[in-house]
Amino acid sequence: MATSVFHQPIGTAQSHQHLQNSDFHHEFGHASVKLTFKGFKVETGLSSREGFSSSRRKFGVVQASASHTSVVQPVSYPPNNSTDELRKKSSEAALILIRHGESLWNEKNLFTGCVDVPLTKKGVEEAIEAGKRISNIPVDMIYTSALIRAQMTAMLAMTQHRRKKVPIILHNESEQAREWSKIFSEDTKKQSIPVVTAWQLNERMYGELQGLNKQETADRFGKEKVHEWRRSYDIPPPNGESLEMCAERAVAYFKDHIEPQLLSGKNVMIAAHGNSLRSIIMYLDKLTSQEVINLELSTGIPMLYIFKGGKFIRRGSPAGPTEAGVYAYTRRLALYRQKLDEMLH
Repeated sequence: MATSVFHQPIGTAQSHQHLQNSDFHHEFGHASVKLTFKGFKVETGLSSREGFSSSRRKFGVVQASASHTSVVQPVSYPPNNSTDELRKKSSEAALILIRHGESLWNEKNLFTGCVDVPLTKKGVEEAIEAGKRISNIPVDMIYTSALIRAQMTAMLAMTQHRRKKVPIILHNESEQAREWSKIFSEDTKKQSIPVVTAWQLNERMYGELQGLNKQETADRFGKEKVHEWRRSYDIPPPNGESLEMCAERAVAYFKDHIEPQLLSGKNVMIAAHGNSLRSIIMYLDKLTSQEVINLELSTGIPMLYIFKGGKFIRRGSPAGPTEAGVYAYTRRLALYRQKLDEMLH
């Protein structure tokens, strides 16, 4: 099967959930804009032959708290017998996935894994470009990994967003952290986007390969063995994680914490890593274990999904700032963009 690369430029979508909150009215005065994704032509991407499945694994990782503070309106799953009904009734929402920009160890061709390495200058530029591509797509919540390269990508991307809301990392490590980071202005809260960090969205832990040069590793262990560790689904490197193990924690977190936000109609952005995002895409697109190992994600290129009626519809990569593409603007979307232009200029 040919490798699937998600980096084609195919157009910008401007969209928003049924606007339930008042922050749009605060930004735009008395103007009221109500937008849904109705009118989009749905074109699915990769074929789906097998749903996501994984056996239970245990991880030697210290879990960081990702609970919400007062900035976030908590959302939880309903009882199991009503989940399907809620999915059918759920509002439309946008889901944006961004793999972080180039890191200093990417540049040096080193295995990075869960080592906390920042972005290069190129990585900063990629994050800013990613922000331009999603500058017209509403974002209500942001999730990142616990690693700085993903957090930098999210923050830099949001500097380009046209609504100019401020992303604020939530700190729940202790009662003191919660108290010291509290926001006391309701207006300021409305102009903020909560950012939740979670170790479950971290890159695959590469074990004894972390910090090793990839070419030197191939010379030491053999090219075929290193290729097996990197590209197989269920074979981990020494004392590290396989993609299957990474998928278990990343998908479980997505289902438990992020999907409820989408069900409630919130638009979500996730800034994370190649393997944790491949794992989530495997779940969203119902890819097989063979399909997911052939999936490649480019750094700094956002992927857009529409969540509607409990289903995820992959729209591809927003290619801003141009407007040409497959999103096939409906009149509602065109009106939304026109109003946005008028009100922000």
